[in-house]
Amino acid sequence: MKIPLDVLSKIASALNRRDEVPNQELAKEIIADEDRQAIQILIEHLSHKNKAIQNDCIKVIYEIGESRPDLIVSYFEIFLEMLGSKNNRLQWGVMTALNYIAHLKPQETFHHLPRILETAEKGSVITRDHAINIIITLANTEKYRTEAFALLREQLLGSPINQFAMYAERTVPVVDKDNKEQFIKILETRMQDLQKESQKKRVEKIIRKLS
Repeated sequence: MKIPLDVLSKIASALNRRDEVPNQELAKEIIADEDRQAIQILIEHLSHKNKAIQNDCIKVIYEIGESRPDLIVSYFEIFLEMLGSKNNRLQWGVMTALNYIAHLKPQETFHHLPRILETAEKGSVITRDHAINIIITLANTEKYRTEAFALLREQLLGSPINQFAMYAERTVPVVDKDNKEQFIKILETRMQDLQKESQKKRVEKIIRKLS
């Protein structure tokens, strides 16, 4: 059964809900129906004057993107434009969406990495987390592996202490014989900055695995 065109009546704020369950349920309905018209309505309302509506719409959109990136990939340029939003929730939401579709648009994503990284530098922790994932996705493609890993190296060397162990763990799948020595050196260098024993153990585990 197709979702009716009053799709906005199903988002959390319209139902006076403070939780995300309605948005998640709506995403599942849209995925099940492959309802591109509903997605278009959500996209159009990302610029709504009501921030609650913006926030709900981007939540539904990236929930869709996590499972079915093909359904939102055509909105790549719109997500990119909205990285400049003053609404922090919307900003990290579109970065999340870009993360989920990066593997479908590697060339375009690589071309716009400067903008993505600039946004990550100024944005929230979540914004940065997804930007790192985007670089890792590109480093996992043969064409962009070398340049993406070089950017990843810069991010690892300058990342916040609390995020470093997580970023290092996420990087492991794109470490190969050509960059392994360089990666281990980064781990050893940043190890000196880590203050929590749990963080050090996570990094030490990676070094043991690669050595």
